[in-house]
Amino acid sequence: MKTTSIPLLLGLAIAGYPVLAAEKKLDISKIDVSKLPSAADRKGVTYAKDIRPIFEASCFRCHGEERQKGDLRLDSLEAALKGGEDGKVIVPGASKKSLLVIAAARIDDETAMPPKPKPGGPGSPGGAGGGRGPGGPGGPGGFGPPPKPLTAEQVGLIRAWVDQGAK
Repeated sequence: MKTTSIPLLLGLAIAGYPVLAAEKKLDISKIDVSKLPSAADRKGVTYAKDIRPIFEASCFRCHGEERQKGDLRLDSLEAALKGGEDGKVIVPGASKKSLLVIAAARIDDETAMPPKPKPGGPGSPGGAGGGRGPGGPGGPGGFGPPPKPLTAEQVGLIRAWVDQGAK
């Protein structure tokens, strides 16, 4: 198999393009996780009470029941823990090693979710697609406006949930 850069594979896979992960987890060790927002101080964070509403507002249109980019579903705890084409994206007890946290924090351009617009590319003003994002009007798949990136507080709550065991 030809050697391909891990960030490229990760970016393609998260964007929903089929990528062979060579039966190994992707190497996220080169990402500077010191840029992650701090984990929230809240105790007893659960998927059902705290995390699902965040995912529902920002992630379900691409990672929900009707659509699963990268074969990743986030609309149930079991599906989120299962992961997708890249394997597990949540490492319970270790938010700094969890691709989901890194992607939601958008600290790396290649893994950022929702994806950061590329200058002159689809989804950027003046780029292909007229600033409406991939899939036509309203962003991916035409499901309304593009999802807003999560806030630092939301990422901090997700970090706390993962660090507390992702339950």
